[in-house]
Amino acid sequence: MADNKKPQGPASYFPSIEKTYGKPVAHWLAVLDAAPALKHMEQVVLLKNEHQIGHGHANALVAYHRSRQGT
Repeated sequence: MADNKKPQGPASYFPSIEKTYGKPVAHWLAVLDAAPALKHMEQVVLLKNEHQIGHGHANALVAYHRSRQGT
């Protein structure tokens, strides 16, 4: 039987992020990798101001990225 579970948490935004901004999530995670010294909300502001990503999408990307980094 196939596992058809939908992604939970921040990852649930990924299909919409990719469709809306035309780049894979890996691209946005690399952008965040390049700004490791910034705090959570500073990274959100970076995505919003420099890449015109909406607040919810930016927050989801940062939350996912930071959870993978253990921060």
